[in-house]
Amino acid sequence: MEIKPTPLKDCYVIHHDLHKDDRGYFMEAFNRTRFKEFGLDFSVEQINIAESKKDVFRGLHFQLNPFAQTKIVSTLSGAVIDLVVDLRKTSESYLQYFKIKLDTPDKALFIPKGFAHGYFTLEDHTSFQYAVDQPYHAASERSLSIYDPILNIKGDFTRALISPKDLASQSFSTIEQEL
Repeated sequence: MEIKPTPLKDCYVIHHDLHKDDRGYFMEAFNRTRFKEFGLDFSVEQINIAESKKDVFRGLHFQLNPFAQTKIVSTLSGAVIDLVVDLRKTSESYLQYFKIKLDTPDKALFIPKGFAHGYFTLEDHTSFQYAVDQPYHAASERSLSIYDPILNIKGDFTRALISPKDLASQSFSTIEQEL
């Protein structure tokens, strides 16, 4: 396993060891002891899987404290542009975003508490997995618009299929006082 920092503080790209042969592959997707060796303390509380067709955008989602979630996300099949925004007011990367293409199961993204997260699917039948350290808590869930000018996210999401719930996302200026 290799863990590399992203430009955002405390957010990492994880490269797992993938062992392939003529039968397929084997991969250790999570090992708490190994993560601790890299200074990442993470306990899985819940695992979610979503399947989407091409051109779906899900997000930008997060939960408020004390229900904020640390996540490890990856694609099981298909491909996505994964997107995170640092919403931690005391962070040196506050309001900065990071995008990465996740298109193999041996590459994942570690997203700390205090980040908004979303992804855009590039292929039909994309299966996306979220391992989280806190269960879903509906009352603390918030969603930001990918189009919010304050976030200034670059990317062509004009063709994206977005749920009515995500289309009704609040602006950053509305949510900011809750952070």
